[in-house]
Amino acid sequence: MLIQDLYRKIFTTWFDEYQNETRYGIKGKLIITEQSNYQKITIIETKKYGKALLLDNCWMTTEKEEKSYHESLVHPALSTAKEIRKVLIIGGGDGGAVRECLLYNEVKHLDLVEIDNRVIELCQEYLPGLGGIAWEDPRLNIKIKDGVKWVMEAKDQSYDVIIVDGSDPKGPALGLFNKEFFQNCHRILKTGGVFATQSESPKTFLNIHLEMLKIIRQIFKYAEPLYGNVPIYPSGYWSWIFATKDKPRYLEPIPQRTEGIKTEFNIWSINWQRHAFKAMPAYLEKLINK
Repeated sequence: MLIQDLYRKIFTTWFDEYQNETRYGIKGKLIITEQSNYQKITIIETKKYGKALLLDNCWMTTEKEEKSYHESLVHPALSTAKEIRKVLIIGGGDGGAVRECLLYNEVKHLDLVEIDNRVIELCQEYLPGLGGIAWEDPRLNIKIKDGVKWVMEAKDQSYDVIIVDGSDPKGPALGLFNKEFFQNCHRILKTGGVFATQSESPKTFLNIHLEMLKIIRQIFKYAEPLYGNVPIYPSGYWSWIFATKDKPRYLEPIPQRTEGIKTEFNIWSINWQRHAFKAMPAYLEKLINK
C-alpha cells in the first residue's frame, strides 16, 4: 500500500488534448515543457503508457503505444515498394519512423527532414528508445529544414518511398496538408515507389481525412486509406493513406523483404496489411465512394 500511495502522489496531474468539445487525457508527471521556435514541446511520465510527447498540447507518441502508429505508417510502404534504396521522412522527429525504416537492409539512404531540431534533441534525451540505435545509423541523414520547401526543391523521381509523419494540420505542420505539397511528393516519387502519410482520425477529424484522401486521389493514380487503433490519439481510431503512380502495390507485401525482421513487429504482419486495407467501416465507404 505504501508504494501505491506514493505512486498516486507522484502521478497527480492530468494532461489533456482538447478537440471538438471533447478532451483526451492521461494522468502523469511533467518532465519538461518548453516553447521552441515553432511549437510547445511537452514530455511527461505516465503510469500506463510510459513517457509521452505532446506538441502544442496534442498527443504525438508514447513509449508503450508508439508501434501502433509507426508500424502502420511505415511497413505498408516499405514492404511493397519496388525498391527501397532511398527513403524520405517528413517530420518524424521522435525517431520512431526512422527506426522502423532502418530495419530494412535494402534501405541505403534515409533523409529525415524535421523543421524543429528541439523535437529531435528532447526525444533523444528523454525518449531514447523511440529512435534507439537508428540515430547513430550511417544511412540516416538528418536535415533541419522545412519539409514543404524540401519537397519543392527536390529533383524529380528522387525517392523510392516518401513518408509524411507530421502532426495535426496547424502550426509548423499546416503546409503538409495541401494540394501543392502532395503534387511535389508525386513529382519526386519514383515510378514503382510508395507514398505514405498519416491522415488523421476518421472520427474526430473526419472532414480533414476525407479531404486529404480526395486530393491525394486526384494526384496519384492509386490511393487507399488504412484504418487502425492508436489508443492515445483523439477517439483512438486513426488512419493512414498510401498512394502510388503505377499500380496499387501497397496492397501486396513482398514476403522475402520482411522475413528477417518479422520478430521486430508488434502490430504489422503480412496478413494484417492484406486485411487492414479491406476493413473499411460502412459509414466511411459510403462517404468516400459517394
